[in-house]
Amino acid sequence: MSGMDHSGMDMSGDMSGMDHSGMDMSGDMSGMDHSGMDMSGDMSGMDHSGMDMSGDMSDMDHSGMDMSGDMSGMDHSGMDMSGDMSGMDHGSMDMSGMQGGQPPADARSPDYSNGVPYGQYGKPMMMGSMPLWGVSVDDLGYQFDEDQINFEAEGWYGTDSNRIRLRTEGSAQTKDDKEIDSLSSLAYWKPLSIFWNGEAGVAYDTENDNAALMAGIVGTAPYFIETDARAYLYTDGQLRLDLGAEYEWRLDQHWVVIPEVGLTAFSKDDHDNGITKGFNEMEAEVRLTYETFSRQLAPYVGVSYETALGKARGQRRQEDESVDSSSLTAGVKFWF
Repeated sequence: MSGMDHSGMDMSGDMSGMDHSGMDMSGDMSGMDHSGMDMSGDMSGMDHSGMDMSGDMSDMDHSGMDMSGDMSGMDHSGMDMSGDMSGMDHGSMDMSGMQGGQPPADARSPDYSNGVPYGQYGKPMMMGSMPLWGVSVDDLGYQFDEDQINFEAEGWYGTDSNRIRLRTEGSAQTKDDKEIDSLSSLAYWKPLSIFWNGEAGVAYDTENDNAALMAGIVGTAPYFIETDARAYLYTDGQLRLDLGAEYEWRLDQHWVVIPEVGLTAFSKDDHDNGITKGFNEMEAEVRLTYETFSRQLAPYVGVSYETALGKARGQRRQEDESVDSSSLTAGVKFWF
């Protein structure tokens, strides 16, 4: 049937009930032109169950074929279309009658209300746009050998896109002068990508009694390593860099081993505050925690180690201070 022209064929009449079950179209139908074929009539009930279209139908042109009529109820259950139909052109084929037409432009309102008023409580808010708050204490523990309490906590308020964060970390001596050294910051927080968040704000360091501008990046590195990098520019021109990494090795639903390490570096010497240029110290700790109360409370025991680096080692020796120290620790972490 190659080369057959159906361009003027009118099938706009009522073809319901037509039976094509024995129709054999297994021949070569390549090149058939259906561009002007009108099938806008009622073809509901047509039976193509035994129709054989296994022939070569490549290059058939249906570009102008109109199938806007009612074809509901057509039976193609036994129709054999195993032939070669590559090259068939349906570019301009109108099947709007089978699709039910195009929906109107205002089929659904952008806020999903569909014209229904929100009532006395007003428009609902998506969860990600709702301002929330949270508090987490990552460390509140006691170092037995150093006789001091370590702390690290933060609180935040805002949405998933914008937050204000208040953060503090440091230590408090439990003997002698009971000195408290802390580094606190108030910062604006915003996601930078899927795994990384940015922070920028102001900070205050009680150890050297100085204020600073702060900027940092916090997120999850490959292999689920929690990573943070924060830079502090003090009013006297000193630049401090804090780097930290932490990993949670989960033993079961409650027991977790958490190794972590931190490095501190400075841009210039400050002998009055015991600071030397370059990397000054490294802190490492391994904790065994037990998570309870929906993982909101986790007491822990562990071992901590601290060592001076670079020129800081020589300066500590001159001031008769310890260069390395280790201690057993116990404490708790929680959030709400």
